[in-house]
Amino acid sequence: MANRSQEFYDDAYQNTDYPSPIDPKDHAFYLPLSTFLKRYQLANCRCLEVGTGRGAFQGLVADYYGIDIAFSAGIYISFPFAVASATGLPFSSDSFDGVWSITVLEHVPQPESALEEMWRVLKPGGYLYLAPAWQCRPWAANGYQVRPYSDFSVRDKLIKASIPIRNSVAFRSLSIFPRRLHQALMYKRNRQPTQFRYRELEPNYECFWQSDSDAVNSMDPFQAYLWYVSRGARCLSYTSLKSALMGRNGPLIFQKPREGSLVDS
Repeated sequence: MANRSQEFYDDAYQNTDYPSPIDPKDHAFYLPLSTFLKRYQLANCRCLEVGTGRGAFQGLVADYYGIDIAFSAGIYISFPFAVASATGLPFSSDSFDGVWSITVLEHVPQPESALEEMWRVLKPGGYLYLAPAWQCRPWAANGYQVRPYSDFSVRDKLIKASIPIRNSVAFRSLSIFPRRLHQALMYKRNRQPTQFRYRELEPNYECFWQSDSDAVNSMDPFQAYLWYVSRGARCLSYTSLKSALMGRNGPLIFQKPREGSLVDS
């Protein structure tokens, strides 16, 4: 799987059809990330981007480092760069003042290992900006939403027809919030480092039908919130467990404690 995904992104970053803009101002996260860097005074600090793609954000900080699984990503990077996986960052612990990862974690087969690695290389007092594509849909790989009904069998036509219902706020709320509530109650009771739970997806590396058709997992941001907070992180996106419980699928910002480090789980 790792070799196949590496081949896919090597090709994708050289293909103008793959949605990874080169100009940072064309990226949906340009303004939110710029705001994050300014607010926490990271523009002149040592920062790491996990999953550079075509390097849209490399100029936003002076002391930038980037990693990506694809060799071709290095073509676009003018700063220090390494070909590496998010689950095995080639840096010492406590190396960076800021770490960010945008629309990457959904493509990592072992996302919990990536969470551990980003936390490991972050300095005490440092900031993490985490913005994967949360809640990736299992039907994206086959392009159900963008392909015509004539492409599908009877069974697949039914799947396509069900998507508006399954995508509705009411349906998703009934699916997501009871699980969140149960996990929140378990955390309140146990007060132990939590396990990062996610749903594995089958990616499509043959045809990029739509956004996230190449995703390998579907994640709930509440899981990431619990994972980091249960290990001593301060969440700057949500100030309480209740607010995180009702949170949407936006970026999460964490600060690593100035004393201590990642608690073993």
